[in-house]
Amino acid sequence: MGVETVAVDLGARSYPVRIGAGLIDRAGAEIAPLLRRPRVAVLTDATVAGLHLARLEAGLAAAGVASVAHALPAGEGTKGWRGLREATEWLLEAKVERRDMVVAFGGGVIGDLAGFAAAILRRGVRFVQIPTTLLAQVDSSVGGKTGINTAQGKNLVGAFHQPSLVLADIGVLETLPARDFLAGYGEVVKYGLLGDADFFDWLEVHGPSLAADAALRQHAVRRSVEMKAGIVARDETEEGERALLNLGHTFCHALEAATGYSARLLHGEGVAIGCALALDLSGRMGLCDPAAAGRLRRHLRAMGMRATLADIPGDLPGADGLLALMAQDKKVVDGKLRFILTRGIGQAFVADDVPEAEVRALLAAALAAR
Repeated sequence: MGVETVAVDLGARSYPVRIGAGLIDRAGAEIAPLLRRPRVAVLTDATVAGLHLARLEAGLAAAGVASVAHALPAGEGTKGWRGLREATEWLLEAKVERRDMVVAFGGGVIGDLAGFAAAILRRGVRFVQIPTTLLAQVDSSVGGKTGINTAQGKNLVGAFHQPSLVLADIGVLETLPARDFLAGYGEVVKYGLLGDADFFDWLEVHGPSLAADAALRQHAVRRSVEMKAGIVARDETEEGERALLNLGHTFCHALEAATGYSARLLHGEGVAIGCALALDLSGRMGLCDPAAAGRLRRHLRAMGMRATLADIPGDLPGADGLLALMAQDKKVVDGKLRFILTRGIGQAFVADDVPEAEVRALLAAALAAR
C-alpha cells in the first residue's frame, strides 16, 4: 500500500494529510517545497527523540533541509504553561523567523503544544505536524486545534492554527507500547460511533488485527482522517457540526482532571470510556437502544481496552464532583453542558438540553458499579 493523501479543504488554509509508511525518511522531500529557506525547527519529546529523531534529521538532510531540534519531557504534564514557555523561548533563541517552519514531531501533547507555540510566536509561524502516535494521527494532528492544559481544565487556552502539512507515518506506530496504541484506538472507534456505522462494523471485525497488519492500520487511519477532514472543512471553528468530534469527551475531560492528567488514565482511554457513557446516557433518555453501549463495551473488551469507570485505578470523586469538573469544560454554552448523544451507532448529534439530574444519576450508577 503506497502513500495516500486526504485533503483538508479550507480555502487558502487547505493542506494535505499524507498517510503511509516511510514518511519520516522522506520528510525532507515532503516539506522542502513549502520552505522559503531550507531550515526547520523541530519540537519533540525525549521519548520520540530517542527512537526517531535521527531518522527525521537524516530524512530532512537528504533533501538539503537543515534542522535544529529541542526535546521536551514526555507526558501530559508538559502540555502546560511551563512547557509552552520552554518551547516558545527555545524557538526564539533558535532565531525562528515568521517565514520559517516549525515541525511538531510527537504525539498529541507535542502537536498541541508546538502548534500553539507556532501560533503565538511572532504572531503566527507556519508548522508541520508529524504525528507519531495513533491518537495524534487520526485526531489531534488534523484540524488546527492547538493549546495547553491549565489548573482549571484541559485545552482551555489555545488557538485555531492550521498546519501546512501533516505526515502520518503508519510505520512508526509499530514502536508504540501496546497501551498507547490501544488508547489511540479510542479515537478511531469514536469515528464509527459518531457518523459511520459501516466503519464501526469493519472495526469490530478487523480492530484486533490493526496493531499487526499495516494495510489494515493504514485503512483505519485514512478513514478516520477522511471523516475528521470533512467535518473540519464544514465547520473549522466548532460552531456546529465539529462538536460531534467531542463524542465522549465531556465525560473524558472530567475523568482526566479527576485523575490529575496522569498515567492512571490516558486520553484515548478516557475517550473510549466516555463514548460508552454517552451511549448509556442516550439509552437512559430513550434516544437509542440501550444495548448499543453494551455492544461498544464488548468491542472494547475484545480489543483489550478499558471500558468502564471500574477500569480506572484509584479513587474518583462522587457524581457531584465529576459534574463540577464537567462545568469547567469548554463545551459549556451559556452555562449549560453540551453533550454529544446518539440515536444509534453512527448517528451522533449535539444536545444542549440534557437534564443535569440524568447525568448525575448515570454517574452515580457507574460509580456504584465500581
